[in-house]
Amino acid sequence: MLMKTTNLKARLSSAIILTFFTGISLNSPAQEHHDDHADHQDNHSEEAGFDAGEMIMHHISDAHEIHIIGDLAIYLPVILYTEGGLEVFSSSHFYHNEEHGHYTNAAGEDEDYHFYTHDNYVMFHEHIYYRGDNEVITVDPETGAATNEAVFDLSITKSVAGVLLTCLLLVLIFSSVAKSYKKRKGQAPKGLQSFMEPLILFIRDEVAIPSIGSVAKAEKFMPFLLSTFFFIWIANMLGLIPFIGGFNVTGTLSVTMVLAALVFVITTFSGNKHYWSHILWPAGVPLPIKFILVPIEVASIFIKPLVLMVRLTANITAGHIIILAFVSLILIFGEQSATAGYGVGVGSTLFMIFMFFIELLVAFLQAYVFTLLAALYFGEAKQEGHH
Repeated sequence: MLMKTTNLKARLSSAIILTFFTGISLNSPAQEHHDDHADHQDNHSEEAGFDAGEMIMHHISDAHEIHIIGDLAIYLPVILYTEGGLEVFSSSHFYHNEEHGHYTNAAGEDEDYHFYTHDNYVMFHEHIYYRGDNEVITVDPETGAATNEAVFDLSITKSVAGVLLTCLLLVLIFSSVAKSYKKRKGQAPKGLQSFMEPLILFIRDEVAIPSIGSVAKAEKFMPFLLSTFFFIWIANMLGLIPFIGGFNVTGTLSVTMVLAALVFVITTFSGNKHYWSHILWPAGVPLPIKFILVPIEVASIFIKPLVLMVRLTANITAGHIIILAFVSLILIFGEQSATAGYGVGVGSTLFMIFMFFIELLVAFLQAYVFTLLAALYFGEAKQEGHH
């Protein structure tokens, strides 16, 4: 009994640390259902203990709710397109109806899993499927993934909500700055205007003009470059603010893929004659070498935006994983004893504070690097030939 009490104290202290640094408590409604079920598991499940990998992936993955703290959560709308048209309902219908099952994996071991149900649908690992004919959900023993038919999901998930919130903040910030310039025309900047003006001038004078080549050419791309820089920066900062849901907007491939695709489209349609001739038939290169060089140049058209996408996603996600990994150390050692939990917790907490400030710098640097590389690609597309 004493060991259980000390372990509980270690878990509670660890949960407080996790809540502060990630903005997500371990006591989400979905997790509470899982914990209630865990109390009735067999001895094998109890010995399995805390699963660090599952916890980390749960926090960095997309979800149909925004968990704030404790029992407080914002349940997002689920929008499904079916043969009967659109169906819209709250994700709380899923999270408040949890079921459990088990299957035999490829190694012949029994695996337990939990999922959520509502009407004719089932949610498994945040993906929504139709119910099966005989069972609610079936799992592939090789991959552990659901084999049910997937639903065409148009839901507003946590990442989508993060994108909308970021766009709203962008509109409010730039609208306020624009009004200040109109009201205080010819006067020194003041308030939010004085904070934004150096950043805007920095992107124009230190990123756009040097990379693209001239003021006239740079002005054409400034709206996109400014929007991209501030969107990525604000989205990164939202992911570092505790108690607002633990957004991981730019750590989501679908978001960074759209940003990279926009860079690809703008670069492609902005390319002049010199740009395309350099790629498709470079001048001054021997003919045999052209057959080697041209495929590489064509591949680079697609590789460049791909690198933009992967770099941004990997760097932002890695920061979250590092912080959550040190949180996991507290919980893992806390299961052994309260002394070990508190001992490791001190070192982990100090390192998490250090990583948190590093992430503040990374949030700005990744926005700057993405914008700089996009400007360089635009500059290549508009570059004139040298005679």
